[in-house]
Amino acid sequence: MPLRDPHLRRLRHRRIPAWWPDAKLGIFVHWTPASVPAFAPTGVDISDLVQSGTPNALASTPYAEWYQNSLRFPDSPAAIHHEEVYGSRPYDEFASDWEAALKQWDPDDWARRFAATGARYVVFVTKHMDGYCLWPSEVTNRNHPGWFCKRDVVGEMSEAVRAAGMRFGVYYSGGLDATFNDFPIGSVADLMAAVPRGDYPAYADAQVRELIARYRPSVLWNDIAWPSEAKRLWPLIAHYYEQVPDGVVNDRWMAWNAFLASARTSGGRRLIDAGAQRLARRDGGIVPPAPAHYDYRTPEYVTFPEVQRQPWECVRGIDQSFGYNAQSQPEQFLPRDELLWMLTDIVAKGGNLLLNVGPRGIDAQIPDDQQLRLDWLGEWTRTHHDAFSATRPWVTAGTATAEGHPLRYTARDDVVFAILQDASGTVTLREVRSTPTTLVTTVDGQPVSWRDDGAGLAVDLPPSVTATSPTAIALRRVEARSTI
Repeated sequence: MPLRDPHLRRLRHRRIPAWWPDAKLGIFVHWTPASVPAFAPTGVDISDLVQSGTPNALASTPYAEWYQNSLRFPDSPAAIHHEEVYGSRPYDEFASDWEAALKQWDPDDWARRFAATGARYVVFVTKHMDGYCLWPSEVTNRNHPGWFCKRDVVGEMSEAVRAAGMRFGVYYSGGLDATFNDFPIGSVADLMAAVPRGDYPAYADAQVRELIARYRPSVLWNDIAWPSEAKRLWPLIAHYYEQVPDGVVNDRWMAWNAFLASARTSGGRRLIDAGAQRLARRDGGIVPPAPAHYDYRTPEYVTFPEVQRQPWECVRGIDQSFGYNAQSQPEQFLPRDELLWMLTDIVAKGGNLLLNVGPRGIDAQIPDDQQLRLDWLGEWTRTHHDAFSATRPWVTAGTATAEGHPLRYTARDDVVFAILQDASGTVTLREVRSTPTTLVTTVDGQPVSWRDDGAGLAVDLPPSVTATSPTAIALRRVEARSTI
């Protein structure tokens, strides 16, 4: 059936710009007034909450940036904490604390730290669900006049990121804005019911156009849904591509439709919550529904099990939150081996990792536990750059060597990179066979001894290889071996 919307027809013919799948690693930044109280309960996973079916499960979300919403549930951990620490202080007053901390903010320092990880792009939160804008927006919010930072934080971050050699993207909470709808969100159905209508669609459209005009972002990252109908959304996306021809949009642009409207009925709410629970269990986490147009998918705190045909990006925090959570304990942060193998696994399956940093709201600094993980990434990517940057998936993502060591493959031109975890000594790559011109080396070009023993390519790893980090071996001019 032919598409009736001319804008959508043109969008469907667009291919994703090469820079995005080449990038492999991006940095997400959640830094809002909620970063001042910096509280969320720990020890619970967001996907477990969605899968649980517990009433008002999201009132106990581990996402600290949801603090304002959690306060709407009197018995929630955040509400109890707020009363003990802040009494009756309104959430909005945290914005003045956040703005005062800008005196200590050094955007160039942040950008240098992000670039040192090997990241190729940064996606910066410009407005989250509390509606507070991190730029001096000229679009009037009649419900909450002046609810924005007078300092152009988005502009300063944009300049710093680009000066450090990375691309700059913006996150915009199109689906939620508490200044237009402060409906308490305790479930996925509540999430859909909280998407504002009335004057909000025009407001959101105008703000996104303002962000495009001011900052020309290489990434336009929307969240939750979009408040207007598709016929008004596609012209906005088309306008973005006209202004930023090599820009990309994510997959969280579900336009207002009968499904979203049904969340405002009791029957619809039951169906949505039951469906969300089933999908979260099937996917193992949060995978947003695909809208009619997008450039790439964004599973949250979960990865795909196989190589994907379409571009995708795993989005997650360094701990269990995006915004800074002062309650996080060491066990809530990604361990070194898990972080590095996660990046390896995602790249081998054709994805990017968008790893979030949540700076503190009280002093505009990156917490040490988060900076340590950025350092780990930088140490590994500097020595393994060729094995992941601008690569593509091979014929298989890889599973394990004959000896049982976890294994992933990436490829570029005539080189296949075998990336091994917890390996040393001799490893047998069962999916690979040699050719008359095969050459096996370390990533930096040092020869490695090998032999084709009929069961695969047996590689003698150099003595310098330890089992503490993923190790890449470059296989030049090899062929795939059938493992059937």
